[in-house]
Amino acid sequence: MTEPPVTDISRFAATPMERSPPQDGRRRRGQDNRGRIIAAMLDVIRSGETPTAELVAARADVGLRTVFRHFQDMDSLYREISTAIEGELRTITARPLKAHHWRDRLMELIERRAMAFETIAPFETASRGVRRRSKVLQADHLRLVKILRGVIEAELPTDPVLDRALVEVLDLLLSFEAWSRLRCEQGLTVTEAQNALKSAVSRMIGD
Repeated sequence: MTEPPVTDISRFAATPMERSPPQDGRRRRGQDNRGRIIAAMLDVIRSGETPTAELVAARADVGLRTVFRHFQDMDSLYREISTAIEGELRTITARPLKAHHWRDRLMELIERRAMAFETIAPFETASRGVRRRSKVLQADHLRLVKILRGVIEAELPTDPVLDRALVEVLDLLLSFEAWSRLRCEQGLTVTEAQNALKSAVSRMIGD
């Protein structure tokens, strides 16, 4: 099995110029700066460094005042990126699955999530500490967890084939936290992590 492609998350930082037509030179400069700040934040996260306003400003080649002119604080910058990455995660996980039987669809879902979780891993790792002190980011995270759980529940049979405890364990095994543990702490490759999850889920749900 080949390793699933890892999306370059820097492309999520599309400048606002792409979203709203510029009206004048000043507005264009402001939009350009905002896009550069978001791209710089993603670049810092991807490099494994701890994002600070000073570091982001230096990477974006703008003044510190410019950063806070566009973003009230670092939490608001994190939320901007969180919204973009949530959109990408929804795109990856929401594409229709091809398998017909629900057990096969769960195996396919594991592969789909492997690609999605590899994409968002740098951001999730960097935002973990910030999330502990930000109610807004906590709420964003919980909403995303609920969305991902809903995808699993939608693939399960309507008949009570699985008891509630098994559903809870499925939700855990197919979570980003489980994926991160396999990839980082346990040092598995993408393919090894996928196979480990498929084996565990297969034993749980049976033939």
